[in-house]
Amino acid sequence: MKNNAVRVRFAPSPTGHLHIGGVRTALFNYLFAKHNNGTFLLRIEDTDTSRSTEESIQQIIEGLKWIGIEWNEGPFRQTERKKIYQSYLKKLLNEGKAYKCYCSSENLREIREKAMAAGENPRYNRKCRDLSEHPKEKPFVVRFRTPVDGSVTIKDLLHGEVTFNMSEMDDIILARSDGSPTYNFVVVVDDVEMEITHVIRGDDHLSNTPKQALLYQGLNLPFPEFIHIPMILGKDKKRLSKRHGATSILAYKDMGYLSEAMINYLVRLGWSSGDQEIFSKKEMIEKFTLENINKSAGVFDTDKSLWLNQHYIKESRPSDISPLLKKFLVLENIISTENDFADNEIEKVIPSLQERSKTLIEMAHKAEFYFKEEIVYNEAAAKKYLKTDILLIFKEFEDKLIAIYDALSYENLEPIFDELMKNHNLKLGKIAQPLRVALTGLKESPGIFEVIVLLGKDKVLKRLQKAIEYIQP
Repeated sequence: MKNNAVRVRFAPSPTGHLHIGGVRTALFNYLFAKHNNGTFLLRIEDTDTSRSTEESIQQIIEGLKWIGIEWNEGPFRQTERKKIYQSYLKKLLNEGKAYKCYCSSENLREIREKAMAAGENPRYNRKCRDLSEHPKEKPFVVRFRTPVDGSVTIKDLLHGEVTFNMSEMDDIILARSDGSPTYNFVVVVDDVEMEITHVIRGDDHLSNTPKQALLYQGLNLPFPEFIHIPMILGKDKKRLSKRHGATSILAYKDMGYLSEAMINYLVRLGWSSGDQEIFSKKEMIEKFTLENINKSAGVFDTDKSLWLNQHYIKESRPSDISPLLKKFLVLENIISTENDFADNEIEKVIPSLQERSKTLIEMAHKAEFYFKEEIVYNEAAAKKYLKTDILLIFKEFEDKLIAIYDALSYENLEPIFDELMKNHNLKLGKIAQPLRVALTGLKESPGIFEVIVLLGKDKVLKRLQKAIEYIQP
């Protein structure tokens, strides 16, 4: 290493969507780097060309950008680094630390079957390890010359020392018969070349670590610090998967989560700082340490994630939510295009909805009556509240609104409602609830004064007239 500065990486394989477990790993790397004024790299591990796709690469980049994880270097692609891997392969072969294996897949299958029949581990029998003559023009793989005895110990900052016996390990394949390098080999080469100081990754990679440790030894290089973090589990304590619901980070964007809420939720799945639950990004960076990573797995709780999302929706400025909400209004077919309503028209209704919306999709549907020209009555609500006994009040209210020349406001609505309640000896709810149904079509909505003011005089009068005609065709 050139210096002692922290250098970490997130190295996803682009073979599908960006899993929230991967995002949590990226987040821990990012926060550790930022906390220590270090460097965070993004590396795309795309050597599995049969499964890697450009679409997945773009989704990885989009997902990280959405949640606010920025990288200092990259994105690097392993498929663009083949010459580097070949030079390391050549070095290991020249030094006798690797060898060419000519055994066919059929030979290897026979070897495994014999070993299993004898009750032994189904390992390669090292038939080609010490060949004196090499067959010409015969395909081969390159294997690492794993020591036959002894052990290798790695120190994991979360799990402590973990020791692996050589007798249980195979001669690792470094390159396939087509010349393409294997995962464990390129990971080590990249981490060496990129001067990675700390490898922070999921504990499902712990089984790969002894193989990689052997390669570090073979290259006469020191190990990085290893930290294997527990997986994220579903409520049934099994590894989080599609059966538990959405697992793609971009799915949460599409469901109307705010990125600030999602990053806050993920950081608490396996890390803590006292009893604090709400963290700004700045606070996460200031407080994040490896010592506070939990040894037990985090359990993804959808209810808690929605609670946190609602908190961030309530705390956000309407001007920040407005452009996001507009997109959902279009996606949910509430408005036709983003040009149908100006930003300030959308922004002004948001305060009335923030307290009651867990997601932006929910907010979009709750806002529907503000933007639709024609509303549809909830059948049960209309049956209960739009009856003949409310007709006189609706007509009086209509007359009083027409008489108002100024713009509607709380100040000029209050005396109208006071007079209606006095004239008809009714409490506010007996008047407000039928009006709510007439103006929104719904049983529930923001406060009736808010609804009237935000709809505006023309829409209110139009909807009142429709309600009157509905009651008395």
